[in-house]
Amino acid sequence: MKKNQDSLSNPKILKKINIININNVNKINKKINKPDWIKIKIPIQTDRINQIKNSLRRHNLHSVCEEAQCPNLSECFHHGTATFMILGSVCTRNCPFCAVKHGKPSLVNTEEPNKLSDAILDMKINYVVITSVARDDLYDGGAQHFVNCITSIRKKNIVKIEILVPDFRGRINVILKIFDKGLPDIFNHNIENVPRIYKKVRPGANYKRSLLLLESFKMKYSHIPTKSGFMLGLGEKDTEIIQVMKDLYSSGVELLTIGQYLQPSINHLPVKRYISPLEFENIKNEALSIGFSNAFCGPFVRSSYHASLQSCVSIKKL
Repeated sequence: MKKNQDSLSNPKILKKINIININNVNKINKKINKPDWIKIKIPIQTDRINQIKNSLRRHNLHSVCEEAQCPNLSECFHHGTATFMILGSVCTRNCPFCAVKHGKPSLVNTEEPNKLSDAILDMKINYVVITSVARDDLYDGGAQHFVNCITSIRKKNIVKIEILVPDFRGRINVILKIFDKGLPDIFNHNIENVPRIYKKVRPGANYKRSLLLLESFKMKYSHIPTKSGFMLGLGEKDTEIIQVMKDLYSSGVELLTIGQYLQPSINHLPVKRYISPLEFENIKNEALSIGFSNAFCGPFVRSSYHASLQSCVSIKKL
């Protein structure tokens, strides 16, 4: 066990995972202006938004909506939807596109599953998305904690549960045994980008490893819909986009989400290009022609954006 928990205790490994010279990247990439279609409508009524935020604070929970600076936060909170982020708010990786804090995470909060199930009752929602930071310090990557949360929710709530998981550092056989004890309604793992620029976008991750996770889960639990997504605007080519979609479909993925990458700060990877709504529509049509049950593609599409609608529409087609 100790030998497998070396990601944080060994400085060389942590350094290899986390370091990328963002300053040099930004020097050679000029910032481009946002087009007219990159605009967020803020709801006039904020009561529901404040209610969700207060409930999260009251139960000492995190939402990826806030931690990752999601552009859809106001709309989702306004409609009573939140994507819960378990296992703390500090990630063991430092992906240069992501706004989530990185470093040494805290100990796993064993009370979190109960707090989460209570919060769901409090918020009166009927579709739950649970995600987490990467926890490379844990032998199972946090898989058991996901199952504990699913089990706790099932005891108190009649809700649909979607999980958006990290890659668990490739310990696929370990995590599949763990998920035997508590399965979600939808299994989601994001591929994030095209393989050519993977080392720049996702240091510490592996394109083929992510595909294998999706494929392995689908092979064992064929009755559960699988989902994945990636972002555009980091320098990928059209042919690469199509190939990623084909790779995902070949790995058993049925539901697809594709959105525009938006730079969280000047310290993150710059946007290379803004993809137009028409281009996103063409990409969606291509995805459907490949065979996906459904594809949600657009500038502000994220994995959990309108997740309940994605689920309802897609499950009917499966």
